[in-house]
Amino acid sequence: MDTDGMRPPVVKGECRIMGAALGIGSILFVIFVVVVAVLISGLRVANEYERAVVFRLGRLQKVRGPGLYWLIPLGLETQKKVDLRTLTIDVESQESITKDSVTVKVNAVVWMQIVDPIKSVVAVANYYAAAYQVALTSLRNVIGQHVLDEVLKERDKINDTLRTIVDAATEPWGVKVLMVEMKDVEIPTQMQRAMAQEAQATREKRARIIKAEAEQEASIKLAEAAVVITKNPIALELRRMQMITEVGSEQNTTTIIMMPSEFVTLAESMAGAFKQQTVASAAALAPAAPAAPVAPADV
Repeated sequence: MDTDGMRPPVVKGECRIMGAALGIGSILFVIFVVVVAVLISGLRVANEYERAVVFRLGRLQKVRGPGLYWLIPLGLETQKKVDLRTLTIDVESQESITKDSVTVKVNAVVWMQIVDPIKSVVAVANYYAAAYQVALTSLRNVIGQHVLDEVLKERDKINDTLRTIVDAATEPWGVKVLMVEMKDVEIPTQMQRAMAQEAQATREKRARIIKAEAEQEASIKLAEAAVVITKNPIALELRRMQMITEVGSEQNTTTIIMMPSEFVTLAESMAGAFKQQTVASAAALAPAAPAAPVAPADV
């Protein structure tokens, strides 16, 4: 039996209204869920050391972060995150020619930091690669402006020059160069040998100069000691006894014959007397000079 035809018209109308309401509620619920999902999809989080450069339909807006922030979803707003921590660039070994035409291989390290996120994104396509190339070319140019001795001895000065040049080039990109250091300088083997010979010759020269100065000071002290000994003859005896003591303290077979200092004085006296006697004898044996003729008297 057909029971639908037996229902009252009011019941049929209520069923249709309830079905329509359920359909509309389902559609609204789906729309609500989609809207919430779209809104949630726009949430972003940036770490403390990160900043997000936001673009809206291709136009630059502002920098956002750190923390939680929201972007207009569906691609209306996009972002590009930038790391503000210090970055390290390892410049590979470069073969350069110094000012005095010596071929050297030099490598360096560059420390840099982004200080303007907008410039680092808008002004340059890849700030890391650009800074690396600037450091590479600057290293070659600076090495070519210095002689080998300056490259080896004045590294701090060269590092400051490199930092100034690279920092000036990267400033429009929002990058600050904190420090530049040369790690290693490789020179040819022949040059190393020549430098070693030069250093050895310098050390020998310094040693000879020091020895000569020591001998000069010793001679001055000996002259002063001779003056003192001359005034006090007994000092010579004391010096002689000290010398004998020093020689006897060593294990050797040296034979020492003592001779009193009076013998030396006697020998000096005898030599003086013999010299005077020789001079007197020579004067006595010399022929007498002829007398001068007497001129005749005038009449």
